[in-house]
Amino acid sequence: MTKISSAVSNAAPADRVNTHQKVRKAVLPAAGLGTRFLPATKAQPKEMLAVVDKPQIQYVAEECVASGIEHIIIVTGKGKNSIEDHFDSAPALERFLEEKGKKDQAEMVRKISNMLQFSYTRQKEPLGLGHAVLVARDLVGDEPFAVLLGDVLIPGPNPATKQLINVYESTGVGAIAVEEVPRDKTHLYGIVDGEPAPQAPFGERLLRIRDLVEKPKPENAPSNLGITGRYVLPPAVFDCLARTKPGAGNEIQLTDALRILAREHGLWAYIYDGVSYDAGDKLGFLKATVELALQNPEFGAAFRSYLKTLKL
Repeated sequence: MTKISSAVSNAAPADRVNTHQKVRKAVLPAAGLGTRFLPATKAQPKEMLAVVDKPQIQYVAEECVASGIEHIIIVTGKGKNSIEDHFDSAPALERFLEEKGKKDQAEMVRKISNMLQFSYTRQKEPLGLGHAVLVARDLVGDEPFAVLLGDVLIPGPNPATKQLINVYESTGVGAIAVEEVPRDKTHLYGIVDGEPAPQAPFGERLLRIRDLVEKPKPENAPSNLGITGRYVLPPAVFDCLARTKPGAGNEIQLTDALRILAREHGLWAYIYDGVSYDAGDKLGFLKATVELALQNPEFGAAFRSYLKTLKL
């Protein structure tokens, strides 16, 4: 029996009393240069590009709140000050809005800064997603934590992060969100090599990870389950990251560290319930904008009527 099979199969059944540590913190890597969106990102962070009426990173922060996260750690880099400003208090703006009788807007602004605790740390060089997570080690400490990619939006009433937290808190084993992707698109994703390991209440959505393959060609892909940008991980992953050797571009990849974690401690893949939008891609950004606009209670119906008038 391999180490992963032993580690995961010995996890506590989901119907036992939960004795595993609560997931309170989330790490949001936001130090990337956003080159796919140039020139829009020449002077502003890609995480601050608005989808309908909110910056991308606010959607992700709201998912954290809805998932029971208490403390968000944002890993920033040069030129990312507007992210901190967005989540900071803005008393002058609030006072201006209240004086103009716009109390609802003032409360909306106030709510952004009061949603939970924010901390910030810097990734001084762009050395990969794994390195960005490792930079947050001291702020996370010796406890489990979530990782959410700021340009992956997963709206809906059942947050993907909360689904992963349920898996971790029931089993004590880390979990990553996956979804089915077209076979001819596997080269765009990290792909999971997993085997079904159903247990209540997660059923067949739960898989034991044997390996992870970064962007394989369709003929080499072990499955069509792509990693979606949501993770809940034990603190042991930091040791795995510290032992991960840099790859292409001298970058430390999170996927490489997760392979070590899977072998030594076990790791779940969970086929989450929901729909994701890759807002870090121009087409994905447009899809997110249109579909979230259609769901907007204020103007969604009018926008739908407008779209029907277009002659395509």
